Amino acid sequence: MPEKIPTVLVVDDVDVNVIILEEILKDDYNVITASNGKEALETLREVSPLPKIVLLDVMMPQMNGRELFEILKTDNALKRIPVIFITAENDSESELLSAGAVDFINKPFLPEIVKLRVRNQIELKNYSDSLEQMVAEKTAEATKTLDNALQGLANVIEKRDLESGEHVKRTQLFVKTLADYLIESESAYADELIRLNPEIIMKSMALHDVGKIAIPDRILLKPGRLTPDEYEIMKTHTIRGKEIIGELGDVNTSMYLRHCEDICYGHHERWDGKGYPRQLREKEIPLTARLASLADVYDALVSARVYKSAMRYEEAMQIILDGRNSQFDPVIAEAVVQIQDQFCEISQKYR
Repeated sequence: MPEKIPTVLVVDDVDVNVIILEEILKDDYNVITASNGKEALETLREVSPLPKIVLLDVMMPQMNGRELFEILKTDNALKRIPVIFITAENDSESELLSAGAVDFINKPFLPEIVKLRVRNQIELKNYSDSLEQMVAEKTAEATKTLDNALQGLANVIEKRDLESGEHVKRTQLFVKTLADYLIESESAYADELIRLNPEIIMKSMALHDVGKIAIPDRILLKPGRLTPDEYEIMKTHTIRGKEIIGELGDVNTSMYLRHCEDICYGHHERWDGKGYPRQLREKEIPLTARLASLADVYDALVSARVYKSAMRYEEAMQIILDGRNSQFDPVIAEAVVQIQDQFCEISQKYR
């Protein structure tokens, strides 16, 4: 299918200039027009697809070219549309180029110059769009591959730990449901959670116990209570988890890996500072780890293990209530109470 004719937006308050530019460009482009910056902005909000380029006069009533250009530069939907300024003798071309314009066209118009400059900038825009799409596709492909690899690793660890088959899935859904509720209810953590991205938090939860891969079978698979020495060894899974995440990539440049590290290193910390491995307290503990802590404890309480029976949901919820301000962040614990029916549904569905 042939490519659609590119659209060019011409913005000028002088009718004769608009007519001339339309005549020059009409054979190669779909030309739309506006008589000032305000009208142009309204057109850009409504037209689809967006123009490939804007030819913008500097001096116009209501909203001049410079004012419109400043708005375009800060609008996420419009800032990537290249702008060629239509300049008169007294306009500072260097100032316009420094501000971010891609080119300029002098009055009176020379048809060949107009055509060349418009064509060149549209070709550059098409190339840039293609490159960006290719990068996005490759990034998405790489992310999916990493997701699958990490999920596979989490499943291997889960089977080795002899936990119920859907432990990872349940805890992922618990933290996602909890984060969503804290955002929707406009809690004190809403803005931070939006920035941290609940979808990525959920994915990262898959590796909360990755460090258990380094725990000896005699301890990891022991059906009874651990001795004090064995418990000290078991606690090192948080440290080993951090080390393993660090080997997967740069946690300082990947939000995904940063969440993985914060969760696996911090989900056994306690609000009162009596957790491990660093005895962090209150908001020293990363928010993602505080979410993970509640999800992990809740699942451990209501799930059957080789060494214990499943606890009733009401009993588990009472333990979480009792743990406010000691084991758990009180805001997050209260949120779990409010959405306990959703937690119960997830727990029953993924057995």
